[in-house]
Amino acid sequence: MNNFEYYNPTRVVFGTDTYAQISNKIEQITAGKRVMVTYGGGSIKKNGVYDAVMDSLKDFDVVEFSGIEANPEYDTLMKAVEMLKKNPVDFVIAIGGGSVIDGTKFIVSAAKYDGNPWDVLSGKKGCKFEYAIPFGSVLTLPATGSEMNSGAVISNSRLKEKRTMGGPQGFPKFSFLDPTVVKTLPKKQIANGIVDAYMHTLEQYLTYPTDNLLQERIAEGILSTLIEIGPKVLEDPSDYKAASNLMWCATMALNGTLRAGVAYDWSTHMIGHELTALHGIDHARTLAIVMPSLYKVKFENKQEKLIQYGQRIFGLEGSCGEEAINRTRTFFESLGIQTKLSDYTDDYKETAGTIRKRFEERGWEGLGERKDLTPAEAEKIVQMSI
Repeated sequence: MNNFEYYNPTRVVFGTDTYAQISNKIEQITAGKRVMVTYGGGSIKKNGVYDAVMDSLKDFDVVEFSGIEANPEYDTLMKAVEMLKKNPVDFVIAIGGGSVIDGTKFIVSAAKYDGNPWDVLSGKKGCKFEYAIPFGSVLTLPATGSEMNSGAVISNSRLKEKRTMGGPQGFPKFSFLDPTVVKTLPKKQIANGIVDAYMHTLEQYLTYPTDNLLQERIAEGILSTLIEIGPKVLEDPSDYKAASNLMWCATMALNGTLRAGVAYDWSTHMIGHELTALHGIDHARTLAIVMPSLYKVKFENKQEKLIQYGQRIFGLEGSCGEEAINRTRTFFESLGIQTKLSDYTDDYKETAGTIRKRFEERGWEGLGERKDLTPAEAEKIVQMSI
């Protein structure tokens, strides 16, 4: 088992009829009464979540910031940062899915940063977020796990860039998870959430064997559960048993538990982020596009775990690594997720070369669990994914 340090300070309040507790949770953190609420396009005003949260905040001075996009835009988020610098608040609540929560992590961190926040996102030497306005989240879309981790992904359409951030300041103080919101979601978003949680798990599992048997079994439990309940949630989003298991799987997939003591990859994500930046493809769908080709290119690296994965998750026998990749693609497609780049855009001729060039310019010479996935291999993976 690899050495590790595990830390997760987020309090999770899971279940139905819990939003009335939000005010009490804030009062346990700060005596201040000024709160900012962040959200996206307004769906929370149709499904009742907004009213329930605002009712709990009736004794607070509340300001709102809406319009956070599905891939949170740097320029949009900077407007909220400026609001907070001019008129500080004591606490921020993100109401939404991973994009709203990610965007809020940036907002609360950048509001406490004296320099240019883009320097932090672009990885400029010596630049990092260290402090943040305390914040919590009310989850409305199970997918990214952002409600219980410190990471975030921020887009900059002007530069056609998508960058990551993190740090201890990025953990929500609390997160409310009510699975009944799933029944209000479009099936496309539910399918995306299933794939996102599945791929978060694979990125931390499908590397090479380690001695951390517990972490491997937890990962396999999440994968098996998603395969079992995924189709059920799509068929009937009001099925509380299925929806609640989806929500908890998505949270557990990326709250730091699976990575403890094991090797992890994330190269599928790094390539996938570029497909979103260049073509605007939903994040989860970029992962479904990249994954089969990446696993084929890095097959020798991953063969032992691919066989274990195929045997334990799909009940295959023998040397079943290639079939395990095929079964995964088939599962994604059964959810209505297309798995080729050409399914989403006709403008793909320069994509592979552009991604290679970007990786080279950033010095990303070795990605993955063995730090050996090169920019040339990234180019090949994208070409194979067309």
